[in-house]
Amino acid sequence: MRFSHFFSSATVLALVAAVAADAASDVINLTSDNFDAVVNPSSLILVEFFAPWCGHCKALAPHYEEAATALKEKDVKLAKVDCVDQADLCQANGIQGYPTLRVYRHGDYTDYTGPRKADGIISYMTKQSLPAVTDVTPANFEEFTKADRIVAVAFLTSPANAPGPEFIMTANKHRDDYLFGASADPAVADAAGITPPAIVLYRSFDEPTTEYPYPVGSAKSQDIEAWIKELSIPIIDEVNTENYQTYAQSGKPLAYLFVDPTDARREEYLSALQPVASKWKHNLNFVWIDAIRFGDHAKALNLNEPKWPSFVIQDIRKQLKYPYDQSQEVTAEEVDKMVAQYVDGKLQPQLKSQPVPETQDESVFNLVSKQFEDVVFDDDKDVFVEFYASWCGHCKRLKPTWDSLGDRYADVKDRIVIAKMEAQENDLPPSVPFRVAGFPTLKFKQAGSREFIDYNGDRSLESLVAFVEENARNPLDPKIPFRTKNDTQAQPETHEHHDEL
Repeated sequence: MRFSHFFSSATVLALVAAVAADAASDVINLTSDNFDAVVNPSSLILVEFFAPWCGHCKALAPHYEEAATALKEKDVKLAKVDCVDQADLCQANGIQGYPTLRVYRHGDYTDYTGPRKADGIISYMTKQSLPAVTDVTPANFEEFTKADRIVAVAFLTSPANAPGPEFIMTANKHRDDYLFGASADPAVADAAGITPPAIVLYRSFDEPTTEYPYPVGSAKSQDIEAWIKELSIPIIDEVNTENYQTYAQSGKPLAYLFVDPTDARREEYLSALQPVASKWKHNLNFVWIDAIRFGDHAKALNLNEPKWPSFVIQDIRKQLKYPYDQSQEVTAEEVDKMVAQYVDGKLQPQLKSQPVPETQDESVFNLVSKQFEDVVFDDDKDVFVEFYASWCGHCKRLKPTWDSLGDRYADVKDRIVIAKMEAQENDLPPSVPFRVAGFPTLKFKQAGSREFIDYNGDRSLESLVAFVEENARNPLDPKIPFRTKNDTQAQPETHEHHDEL
């Protein structure tokens, strides 16, 4: 049977054109078979993880091709991974959205943060190909150390000697974050008053000059990186939408002073708090925030009154809030005491909670923060909780199905709880090992366990029931007798006679 019986001539021509175009492409196709072999040896390569059905990927494709051709002359490679065809490879690399672009250097990557047009890609990757470390000379030393908010300079005995190679690795990783320079010229070290080898950080805030305090000869890239990151955050500075991620990614709790920016005493408040912030800098990041612009954020941190200044500590990782009593005046002395209690683990978080419902008439249990631990950590019961937000459209669509799930197990409430909790009105207690990041979030806790199982299936009743039946430890057929541990403990002991062998 001839080929033409299956395909039209137009289809054949299209396939031939597609093969020819792919053969002529300057973008390298990566698969699980060649990914490591291509990426790991490359000093610089841009990799796009894409899905063929993705509209943004389709729009990027011609620009990516054009940039690949232009950058080929500069020995800068561009590559792509089809995440439908190479699903396991993309999953192994933690790809969660399309397109995801990463700049790799010898197997290590940083996120691509440049434009998505051809000329922008070319410009960005050209800069990436240039040395990450500027050669510092006696002529440019003064200007260079003031050229950016944070400037790191390595004073070396020779470029090859420590900490030169590790410093270059740090610079390559953070070339978009900070300015890096190096010099092996004794005249530059003399001008700086530094004895090589040394690394010095120059800042436009706080202490303007800080020398690396540990043995510099044994400094590794991760040590230098951690040191710069620590010093890149001011003792106390304004936080806003532009720099919040810097604080969030630091891993430290955030201590906010909410201030009305038009208040004539604003600088007085900040000056008073400066010594406290300096004292506890290694434990928390201190910031001030526009209380008028970010009033809703204040409420989210359990500062319920529009009274400024107000102070609150937030454990960003656990999403726990420790507000200062708003009925009391904010003073540096009291803030210092509060922070000391927090650092010592003696300060209790304030949990937002709706009132405990007077009745529970529905088949789905209406859960609030005040009773979370008693209900969810009941060892006798399996518990399936939906964390929702009242405004969430997906949650509204799930509601009738979730109600039906509750109805299905209404006759076995003594052994399984189907519950719902308004997550934006109820904080999770510190004993809970997860935070809710999206809505709806569905979590299952088995009887006798403190571990939570994520539900990631579809939202049909059949799938939810199958998940419950698979994971529940208690019998869910009401005809099967069920006795809780407490019931068992309450039973009188019986002594049966048995002959011994």
